[in-house]
Amino acid sequence: MATTENRVAELTRPSIEYPRRFLAAGLSLANWTDVAGYYADLEGRSLNSTADVENWLADASELGAFLSEDSSRRYIAMTCATEDEAAERAYMQFVEEISPRMKEAQDRLNRKLVACPWASGLSAKYEVYLRSCRNSVELFREENVAIEIELDRLSQQYQKLFGAMTVQWQGTEITIPRAMALLEEPDRAVREQVYTLVAERRLKDCDALEDIFDEMVRKRHQIAQNAGFENFRDYMFRVYERFDYTPEDCAAYHTAVATLVVPVLREAAQYRKRALGVDTLRPWDMECDPFGRAPLHPFSGAEDLVASSSRIFHRVDAELGEQFDRMRDLGLLDLSSRKGKAPGGYQSDLAELRLPFIFMNAVGTNDDVFTLLHEGGHAFHAFAVRDEALHAYRHAPMEFSEVASMSMELLAMPMLDEFFGSEDQARTIRTELEGKIALLAWIATIDAFQHWIYTHPEHSREQRKEHWRGLVTKFGAGADHSGFEGARDYRWHAQLHIFEVPFYYIEYGIAQLGALQIWSHSRKNQGEALRNYKHGLSLGGSRPLPKLYSAAGISLDFSAGMIAPLMQEVRDEMTRQAALERR
Repeated sequence: MATTENRVAELTRPSIEYPRRFLAAGLSLANWTDVAGYYADLEGRSLNSTADVENWLADASELGAFLSEDSSRRYIAMTCATEDEAAERAYMQFVEEISPRMKEAQDRLNRKLVACPWASGLSAKYEVYLRSCRNSVELFREENVAIEIELDRLSQQYQKLFGAMTVQWQGTEITIPRAMALLEEPDRAVREQVYTLVAERRLKDCDALEDIFDEMVRKRHQIAQNAGFENFRDYMFRVYERFDYTPEDCAAYHTAVATLVVPVLREAAQYRKRALGVDTLRPWDMECDPFGRAPLHPFSGAEDLVASSSRIFHRVDAELGEQFDRMRDLGLLDLSSRKGKAPGGYQSDLAELRLPFIFMNAVGTNDDVFTLLHEGGHAFHAFAVRDEALHAYRHAPMEFSEVASMSMELLAMPMLDEFFGSEDQARTIRTELEGKIALLAWIATIDAFQHWIYTHPEHSREQRKEHWRGLVTKFGAGADHSGFEGARDYRWHAQLHIFEVPFYYIEYGIAQLGALQIWSHSRKNQGEALRNYKHGLSLGGSRPLPKLYSAAGISLDFSAGMIAPLMQEVRDEMTRQAALERR
């Protein structure tokens, strides 16, 4: 019988479906010398025709996928058990010994390709890849490799700090994700007590987290200067290959959100305040049901979560359902929260097997359902591009990768009766739409915060705190944090993106707007919207970002003119679902 047990370590490489043609069938990675010869072969190979270049690219792609999967396996093992010293050593060996040499070798390959006269004869298929290679060559600085290793070490320290956080609740030690789930409880006193426990626990590591972040800011600014950039923000726009929008466009997003989204968010907050019958909304009032109903517990464990999600995916699309079932059968899921497990959720590719893996911290809440739907969308993206020969094209730009995941949350909403009765389904849909509005505002907060941090790299901790407070006031729903100012001022510590993948967050905002467009289309023509969605996913990263959006039947547009009608449609649907849930 299939289970949801994580069995990644049992999956052998290479796969029968995608055999190795360049690498030895028995190759495994113990140290850099195991792959050094393959890089030497690629670096020294003569390229005397366009066909030579294409064969060379295929071999380089195979090597890149092999190393990518090794990195993913080690990261999966480490995040699934942060207290496992052997897993930590294996991951850090890759970070400290293999990754630096790989980056240097990849830079030499990129330079070889960019300098090759035959590369200009490659078909238009390679246009995006060549653009990326040229960009990498321009950005690469050998002196930054050592700094990036230090940043990876700091990131791992951050992971360990958060992975170790627990609180005592009713005589039992529980993880922070499990504690946060209690903020949905109807008893306000319980919620306040839980909020206080979590806030106090996080603040115990405040100084350590501030130390880590200060060091990260210094090192990131140095990396940017080494590469010839004035600041780390501008450097990261190039690293993320944001060729199709600018920092000014992000500022326009911030303004549009403040003008068009925050009013809807605060309107929902006032609805919540009236329903709760309180004089002031407190931070522990923002996750509970406003009518005092007990929190929904849509599933009893990982097996139940997977079974119901499978039925949803099959109803959305039979092919997607079969893909999810394959993940379950192969052991490509690690879903339950437990002590020592890293926080958050992610989908990672096993690039050589061309299969996705999903990691999350499920504790039985609605959020868990939507996390799995979200990561499932990423997984379907990975399945959609399995047959793409070029490893680089099996990954889309982040702004479109998140369309894959966020759209799945919305496309699955009509099928949530697999978890809920009709009134609870309406309650969930209203709550989730309200959450998506809140997310757009939170993304603006996080993105604006990072823009300020890295364009003011000499800022003090006090200045950073003051700027954060201003953004919370500008984009927040208006909860009263009196007596819990510390929890408010350092709430960003829990946003792992700021520490681990700086500037990777606006993508969620851009993608959410794309996903809402797909949702809007699906309400008019479900079949056509799904076909466009799958077609966009099938292109991977082989097209520029605007063309990927166009292929999915949507537009890369986060202007006020596009946001306004979407917000009206969301507001109207929230009102409709509110009526259904209170019949």
